[in-house]
Amino acid sequence: RGAHGRKRSPRAGPPYTARVRIQLNGQPRDLEAATTVADLVRAIGLEGSPCAVEVNAKLVRRADRGSVALADGDRVEVVTLVGGG
Repeated sequence: RGAHGRKRSPRAGPPYTARVRIQLNGQPRDLEAATTVADLVRAIGLEGSPCAVEVNAKLVRRADRGSVALADGDRVEVVTLVGGG
């Protein structure tokens, strides 16, 4: 009880956000649950860039990236094209 006999209210912390852990190009990465492949591509700065994305060794078509949600333990490989000589 507080100084005036009132019950203390528990301190409200930040709201719990569900997280998932994936492997991105061999490195662990934590993401918010319900993150899609399109969200990930945007987060790593490759939106609009030519790149290929595999989730668990299956190629994800560009048209499907917004509907493929990432799950805990997924292995994601993102490969970009580099020009030059």
